[in-house]
Amino acid sequence: MNAPSGLPEKREPSGEAVDDRKNTHMPVKILAAIILVLGLTGTLMAQERIQISSEWGEMTAELADNDAARSLLRMLPVIIQMRDHLRQEKTGNLPSPLKEVARQTHFSKGTLGLWNSDHFVIYYRDGQVPEPGIIILGQAVGNASIFDRPGPVTVHIERAQ
Repeated sequence: MNAPSGLPEKREPSGEAVDDRKNTHMPVKILAAIILVLGLTGTLMAQERIQISSEWGEMTAELADNDAARSLLRMLPVIIQMRDHLRQEKTGNLPSPLKEVARQTHFSKGTLGLWNSDHFVIYYRDGQVPEPGIIILGQAVGNASIFDRPGPVTVHIERAQ
């Protein structure tokens, strides 16, 4: 029996007829899956890291993928005088404001954020802030608990090597 194209019908070794119509979309599906995976990992691979150091220790953080974090990256290196606030965070002023982006009220230990456009925050505990919330700049991949002590501290922020 001939296939609809007029060509001889393909058969499996078992003798069953092969329906090529089932397989014509398989390469397209595989290609779509590859593009999806590369697209998702591409943003992760492109994430920038910064190094935050002080006399108390140092940590690395991954910056968020937003305009405020990109503004911070262009500003580096910076030195910020920080003070303790509410025994959950260290806060200090940046040399200039960063871009305004979406805010959120929840944060976790290691969150880097902005309270206002130039007020940089390192959270060393989990918590929540009142509305309008904070701009998320990034997340520590190192130990943010180095800042969990009373008193002021000077931090140096630069691109990670």
